[in-house]
Amino acid sequence: MTQYLEFEKPLAEIEGKAEELRAMARANPEADVEKEAGQLDQKAKDLLNQLYGNLTPWRKCQVARHPERPHAQDYINALFTEYTPLAGDRNFADDHAVMGGIARLDGRPVMVIGHEKGKDTKSRIERNFGMARPEGYRKAIRLMDLADRFGLPVITLVDTPGAYPGKGAEERGQSEAIARSTQKCLDLNVPLISVIVGEGGSGGAVAFATANRVAMLDHSIYSVISPEGCASILWKDAGKAGEAAEALRLTAQNLYELGVCDRIIPEPTGGAHRDQATTIANVRKALLAMLAEFDGKTADQNRADRRAKYLKLGSKGLAA
Repeated sequence: MTQYLEFEKPLAEIEGKAEELRAMARANPEADVEKEAGQLDQKAKDLLNQLYGNLTPWRKCQVARHPERPHAQDYINALFTEYTPLAGDRNFADDHAVMGGIARLDGRPVMVIGHEKGKDTKSRIERNFGMARPEGYRKAIRLMDLADRFGLPVITLVDTPGAYPGKGAEERGQSEAIARSTQKCLDLNVPLISVIVGEGGSGGAVAFATANRVAMLDHSIYSVISPEGCASILWKDAGKAGEAAEALRLTAQNLYELGVCDRIIPEPTGGAHRDQATTIANVRKALLAMLAEFDGKTADQNRADRRAKYLKLGSKGLAA
């Protein structure tokens, strides 16, 4: 059963009525409800197009956080073959908020690393809602080192509210681990391709997404702070998150204009959660296209490309 967002309540009512009619027909095969149900389906489709035709930044935040969006595990299962998970940071523990390993994308060996939020209460607690601790970033560094050693392109799937801010994480060097992971992204000799598949929150996302190419799903977000956190700091009122989302310019469209995002990957109408198969197919197409840009390039060229990308940030959109 689809979970509806707050702004989708009128849609939920229409689709619910259509389903009630069809349930009635299943219980009483003589009932002729298909015509009326079909009209409701069309009405729901029109409303869905209207709702998603011009989403505000705050509504995009809600869609990006939808619990039924495909997560790293879904992409890995659908896109990659011969996936061999690699665990642990060889120092403290294995952080289940970060998953990764060697795999093949369309037959090509790669290293894939991603945040995983989980799908139900148990798995979300196990995955810490996608908020990595220092050992998660150190695991990512270890996997990137391994990829560099064997000449494997690195693909990162970013979906995190941010790094975990707990006491234990801070005691084990959270900020240092994030900084070193970001540095490792910059120092890689192999291409690094990153896709923001949901939330790209703060340094926890930057540590995976300081890449040669950064792609964002149409309704994903990428920001230095959450809208709620920004509103709490600026106005002492988390209820002004909508205003903060506007000011932060955190949507894929905003960031493409600013040069932070290199490619926007389309989502089906209604968001990735309504048609996961199409979304994942679109991500696959984008990944292959971005990887192809680096075929035949040397280590020096890969690093120079990354350096040039980040040195020119801030040169677009300043007048706005």
